[in-house]
Amino acid sequence: MDKLVPGSMGNRCLYKFFIYSYQLLILHYLCHGLERMKTHLYIYEDELQQACIALGNGGTILYPTDTVWGIGCDATDADAVRKVFAIKRRCDAKAMLVLLDTVEKLSLYVEEVPPVALELMAQVCRPLTIIYRRAKNLAENLTANDGSVGIRITKEEFSNALCRKFGWPIVSSSANISGETAPVSFNDVTGEILNGVDYAVRYRHDDKTSAMPSMIIRLEGGNNYSIVRE
Repeated sequence: MDKLVPGSMGNRCLYKFFIYSYQLLILHYLCHGLERMKTHLYIYEDELQQACIALGNGGTILYPTDTVWGIGCDATDADAVRKVFAIKRRCDAKAMLVLLDTVEKLSLYVEEVPPVALELMAQVCRPLTIIYRRAKNLAENLTANDGSVGIRITKEEFSNALCRKFGWPIVSSSANISGETAPVSFNDVTGEILNGVDYAVRYRHDDKTSAMPSMIIRLEGGNNYSIVRE
């Protein structure tokens, strides 16, 4: 049999075969990746919808946030807020914080947004909860006895999209019984919490990314503030 020499018809056919096979392999992985993306997007959108339905019906949800896994509800619904306190077995004299998706919505729920608050949010890179002095348009049992409320603008994908889609502020309290350890991942959430909420979001269940509670700053009036938690 004659040997194949460079540039021969046999070598050119073999080269074309390998190129064609490689292109088919790439196409296979692209199609597979697109299917996975479509499935991911469907689950993501469906979970947003289901969570909004639960919130709109005055229910409680278990959901991922920009810090730990949280228990949430409509922050304007006093009955829903009571449910969160009951699930956590927490004294209702302790205020809970609220998540919003944009800075522009702050003025809807606090009497004053001083310039220092905007400066702090621009400077602090990690999740930041700011305690504002006078809350408004929120459930009364959500705020502290002095009328203050902690609000955080979440930048985490799911909780930000949820706040935007729901259209109202959402309570965010760590998904644990009061006094116990806050769950960093979904697998850390106890059965008691899972059974206590009305809906558990099926998103980021496999996410093992480390998380930590937010930094907390209290506004004291004017440009003054104090650090409650580093």
